[in-house]
Amino acid sequence: GFYRNIVLNNPQKRNALSLAMLQSLREDLLHDVKSKELRVIIISAEGPVFCSGHDLKELSSEDDVKYHSQVFEICAEVMTLIQKLPVPVIAKVNGLATAAGCQLVASCDIAVASEKSQFATPGVNIGLFCSTPAVALGRSLPRKVALEMLFTGEPLSAQEALMHGLISKVVPEDKLEEETMKISHKICESSKSVLALGKATFYRQMSQDLDTAYKTTTQVMADNLNLRDGQEGIEAFIQKRKPVWSH
Repeated sequence: GFYRNIVLNNPQKRNALSLAMLQSLREDLLHDVKSKELRVIIISAEGPVFCSGHDLKELSSEDDVKYHSQVFEICAEVMTLIQKLPVPVIAKVNGLATAAGCQLVASCDIAVASEKSQFATPGVNIGLFCSTPAVALGRSLPRKVALEMLFTGEPLSAQEALMHGLISKVVPEDKLEEETMKISHKICESSKSVLALGKATFYRQMSQDLDTAYKTTTQVMADNLNLRDGQEGIEAFIQKRKPVWSH
């Protein structure tokens, strides 16, 4: 029960983030998220495309503006939800991730990709600039790299994505599962409550100026010491034994 695997499972539609797909992704992310057992969420996909972004059929003019807004709103909600969850979320990418699919990868805490994976924001080519994906992209990548992707729609290779910080690791396709599980196992060795505190604090301080960030984290370090697992970890270290976490 330590891992939840969320698999985007509509390869015929290139795992497009239709309204239904986004609602189901939100449900899967939130499901029993407070459970002591759950330690890591892994998002992967069936088929050669990890995720192609929004379902463009849903964005044609037959649907009204209100519907379009709803699609973009739930998409933003899912992307920000990933960072609000108390457990690390890993994207396990084997294939192409474009537009909101690229946004999804950028929004995860960690992303492991196979060598054949590619990443693009090609909305500009069809007259719909990737402005919402740009929020996640601009916060993961150097500005000029993000803007080149956004202005040209040209894909980054897995190696380029790694070099610029969009993903954490690139591995051969046959090592993707193994590498993702290696990271997951390592995460599971730590205290859930300590990780939850650390993740929430990381995202909070990233949007603050330096002095505020240190004020925030100084307080959190003191809070962390007050957690049962904080004391247990330090005692175990001093006594040269393995810690026994409270969960």
